[in-house]
Amino acid sequence: MKYYVNENCIGCGLCEGVCPEVFQITDEGTARANEDEVDAAVETNAQEAMNGCPVGAIEQMD
Repeated sequence: MKYYVNENCIGCGLCEGVCPEVFQITDEGTARANEDEVDAAVETNAQEAMNGCPVGAIEQMD
């Protein structure tokens, strides 16, 4: 599974706090997701970050 952070991101940092292996806050102040497949060991945390995003900015990509 891969993730994508869309233009709705407000840079709150929740995703990075929950799953820093997948999400990082950029110098521009918004989040980005790694382009690699998410390792099974952190998939639960990545899902939690997506579900907890206050503006729904994280999407799954197959």
